[in-house]
Amino acid sequence: IALMCNGCYGSLLEVNHTLKHDKEKLKMVNNHLSKIGKSFKGTVRIRHIIDILYNEFGTKRIKNQIKRSLGLNVAVHYGCHLLKPGNIRPWGQEVEEPRFLDELVELTGCKSLDYKDKLLCCGAGGGVRGAFKEVSLDFTREKLENITAAGADAIIAVCPFCQLQLDLGQLEVNGIFKDKISAPFKIPVIYYSQLLGLALGMSLESVGLLKEHELKGVPPFTSVTPFLTKIEEKV
Repeated sequence: IALMCNGCYGSLLEVNHTLKHDKEKLKMVNNHLSKIGKSFKGTVRIRHIIDILYNEFGTKRIKNQIKRSLGLNVAVHYGCHLLKPGNIRPWGQEVEEPRFLDELVELTGCKSLDYKDKLLCCGAGGGVRGAFKEVSLDFTREKLENITAAGADAIIAVCPFCQLQLDLGQLEVNGIFKDKISAPFKIPVIYYSQLLGLALGMSLESVGLLKEHELKGVPPFTSVTPFLTKIEEKV
């Protein structure tokens, strides 16, 4: 199963691992599944799309396919569930100092910036956004302040829930914490798949990136026009 959401990836990966290593839980689950003629056999692999790109396709093969060097300064957001618990993740890197997503981003010709508390949670996960909205957005505010201080042209996300928190969350932070921030946040949030698509030669429309006056469908909450303006000569 290939996944593009950190939370879904974490849940399925951890359940898959647990049922393969805990006979009691496996027995309980299969007792329930037997009522509908099913059983858990443990034959399916759980993979994040970033895992497939990095570990299966590989950076050398991706590099050979690159058509455009995008040349922007970007802030990578890994997301908690992509990395932890590290003992069952496939990265082969220290979970507190990962580099795999930075490496994938830099294949596109962008510079992946180091910034303060880079692995800080976006604020959305673990039910925090639903139960403690202001606490959730305070995490987001801190993250956005650190990214702004680093001079990022865009945030690169690999999870739709993180993307929502960092995109819609900017508007919410700008309202709720207007007295705590020096200026409203307006940082475009881009999926890695969109960034890679552009570097591979795909059109803006085909990766779902259009300026406001060109939009078809549902636009992002935070405008991506500043990002597009900086790369328009290259695409």
